[in-house]
Amino acid sequence: MAIQRMDNVLIVVEDLDAVIAFFVELGMELESRGPVEGRWVERVIGVDDVRQEVAMLRTPDGQSKVELAMFHTPKAISPEPSDAPANTLGLRRIMFAVDDIEDVVARLRARGADLVGELERYEDIFRLCYVRGPEGIIVGLAEQLR
Repeated sequence: MAIQRMDNVLIVVEDLDAVIAFFVELGMELESRGPVEGRWVERVIGVDDVRQEVAMLRTPDGQSKVELAMFHTPKAISPEPSDAPANTLGLRRIMFAVDDIEDVVARLRARGADLVGELERYEDIFRLCYVRGPEGIIVGLAEQLR
Protein backbone atom coordinates (compact mmCIF):
# COMPACT_ATOMS: atom_id res chain seq x y z
CA MET A 1 0.00 0.00 0.00
CA ALA A 2 1.33 3.46 -0.86
CA ILE A 3 -0.25 5.42 2.01
CA GLN A 4 -1.58 4.60 5.47
CA ARG A 5 -4.12 7.43 5.86
CA MET A 6 -4.74 11.09 5.12
CA ASP A 7 -3.30 12.90 8.14
CA ASN A 8 -4.56 16.49 7.78
CA VAL A 9 -5.44 19.41 5.52
CA LEU A 10 -3.54 22.69 5.90
CA ILE A 11 -5.21 26.10 5.62
CA VAL A 12 -3.07 29.25 5.74
CA VAL A 13 -4.93 32.06 7.53
CA GLU A 14 -4.44 35.65 8.67
CA ASP A 15 -6.64 35.60 11.80
CA LEU A 16 -5.83 32.38 13.59
CA ASP A 17 -8.13 33.09 16.57
CA ALA A 18 -11.18 33.70 14.37
CA VAL A 19 -10.62 30.58 12.28
CA ILE A 20 -10.02 28.40 15.35
CA ALA A 21 -13.27 29.73 16.88
CA PHE A 22 -15.13 28.90 13.64
CA PHE A 23 -13.92 25.29 13.55
CA VAL A 24 -14.49 24.82 17.30
CA GLU A 25 -18.07 26.09 16.84
CA LEU A 26 -18.41 23.54 14.05
CA GLY A 27 -17.51 20.84 16.58
CA MET A 28 -13.78 20.31 16.07
CA GLU A 29 -11.47 20.12 19.07
CA LEU A 30 -8.30 22.20 19.40
CA GLU A 31 -5.53 19.63 19.81
CA SER A 32 -2.49 21.91 19.88
CA ARG A 33 -1.31 25.42 19.12
CA GLY A 34 2.13 26.96 19.07
CA PRO A 35 5.01 28.54 17.19
CA VAL A 36 6.82 26.80 14.36
CA GLU A 37 10.08 28.18 13.05
CA GLY A 38 13.65 27.26 12.30
CA ARG A 39 15.76 25.91 9.50
CA TRP A 40 14.03 22.49 9.52
CA VAL A 41 10.61 23.97 8.61
CA GLU A 42 12.20 26.28 6.02
CA ARG A 43 13.75 23.22 4.34
CA VAL A 44 10.46 21.29 4.44
CA ILE A 45 8.23 24.02 2.95
CA GLY A 46 10.85 25.71 0.75
CA VAL A 47 10.41 29.20 2.24
CA ASP A 48 13.20 31.15 4.01
CA ASP A 49 12.95 33.11 7.26
CA VAL A 50 9.73 31.38 8.37
CA ARG A 51 8.06 32.26 11.64
CA GLN A 52 4.53 30.99 12.02
CA GLU A 53 1.94 29.90 14.55
CA VAL A 54 0.19 26.62 13.90
CA ALA A 55 -2.98 25.12 15.37
CA MET A 56 -4.14 21.53 14.92
CA LEU A 57 -7.84 20.72 15.24
CA ARG A 58 -9.37 17.24 15.16
CA THR A 59 -12.82 15.88 14.55
CA PRO A 60 -14.60 14.39 17.58
CA ASP A 61 -13.95 10.85 16.30
CA GLY A 62 -10.20 11.61 16.15
CA GLN A 63 -9.94 10.40 12.55
CA SER A 64 -9.54 13.70 10.69
CA LYS A 65 -7.57 16.90 11.31
CA VAL A 66 -7.35 20.44 10.01
CA GLU A 67 -4.05 22.29 10.47
CA LEU A 68 -4.15 26.09 10.49
CA ALA A 69 -1.01 28.16 9.91
CA MET A 70 -0.62 31.91 10.40
CA PHE A 71 2.63 33.25 8.94
CA HIS A 72 4.27 36.10 10.83
CA THR A 73 7.21 36.08 8.40
CA PRO A 74 7.13 36.04 5.51
CA LYS A 75 3.55 37.32 5.25
CA ALA A 76 1.09 35.05 3.45
CA ILE A 77 0.14 35.95 -0.09
CA SER A 78 -3.35 35.65 -1.52
CA PRO A 79 -3.59 34.02 -4.96
CA GLU A 80 -7.36 34.45 -5.33
CA PRO A 81 -10.27 36.48 -3.97
CA SER A 82 -11.72 35.29 -0.66
CA ASP A 83 -15.14 34.89 -2.30
CA ALA A 84 -13.95 32.64 -5.14
CA PRO A 85 -16.81 30.57 -6.61
CA ALA A 86 -17.02 26.78 -6.35
CA ASN A 87 -15.65 26.28 -9.88
CA THR A 88 -12.33 28.06 -9.16
CA LEU A 89 -9.29 25.81 -9.56
CA GLY A 90 -7.74 24.52 -6.35
CA LEU A 91 -8.99 23.39 -2.96
CA ARG A 92 -12.59 24.61 -2.66
CA ARG A 93 -13.98 23.16 0.54
CA ILE A 94 -13.74 20.62 3.34
CA MET A 95 -16.87 18.50 3.87
CA PHE A 96 -18.11 17.49 7.32
CA ALA A 97 -20.86 15.07 8.29
CA VAL A 98 -23.16 16.65 10.90
CA ASP A 99 -26.11 15.43 12.98
CA ASP A 100 -28.33 18.52 12.72
CA ILE A 101 -27.45 20.71 9.73
CA GLU A 102 -29.87 23.52 10.62
CA ASP A 103 -28.40 23.83 14.12
CA VAL A 104 -24.83 23.89 12.77
CA VAL A 105 -25.70 26.50 10.14
CA ALA A 106 -27.40 28.68 12.78
CA ARG A 107 -24.39 28.48 15.12
CA LEU A 108 -21.93 29.27 12.33
CA ARG A 109 -24.09 32.17 11.09
CA ALA A 110 -23.97 33.60 14.62
CA ARG A 111 -20.18 33.72 14.14
CA GLY A 112 -20.52 35.58 10.84
CA ALA A 113 -20.62 32.69 8.37
CA ASP A 114 -22.90 32.83 5.33
CA LEU A 115 -24.51 30.19 3.16
CA VAL A 116 -22.76 30.03 -0.21
CA GLY A 117 -25.90 28.80 -1.98
CA GLU A 118 -28.85 27.13 -0.34
CA LEU A 119 -29.51 24.25 2.02
CA GLU A 120 -30.73 21.48 -0.28
CA ARG A 121 -31.94 17.90 -0.08
CA TYR A 122 -30.30 15.26 -2.29
CA GLU A 123 -32.95 12.60 -2.82
CA ASP A 124 -33.64 10.77 0.47
CA ILE A 125 -29.94 10.51 1.25
CA PHE A 126 -28.55 13.87 2.44
CA ARG A 127 -29.29 17.49 3.26
CA LEU A 128 -26.30 19.52 2.05
CA CYS A 129 -24.96 23.07 1.97
CA TYR A 130 -21.77 25.10 1.71
CA VAL A 131 -20.97 27.72 4.35
CA ARG A 132 -18.35 30.46 3.91
CA GLY A 133 -16.60 31.29 7.16
CA PRO A 134 -13.77 33.62 8.15
CA GLU A 135 -11.23 34.44 5.45
CA GLY A 136 -13.47 32.91 2.79
CA ILE A 137 -12.97 29.34 4.05
CA ILE A 138 -15.73 27.13 2.68
CA VAL A 139 -16.96 24.08 4.55
CA GLY A 140 -19.51 21.67 3.19
CA LEU A 141 -22.05 20.25 5.61
CA ALA A 142 -23.92 17.00 5.05
CA GLU A 143 -26.68 15.58 7.25
CA GLN A 144 -27.44 11.97 6.39
CA LEU A 145 -31.16 11.28 6.32
CA ARG A 146 -32.37 8.13 7.97
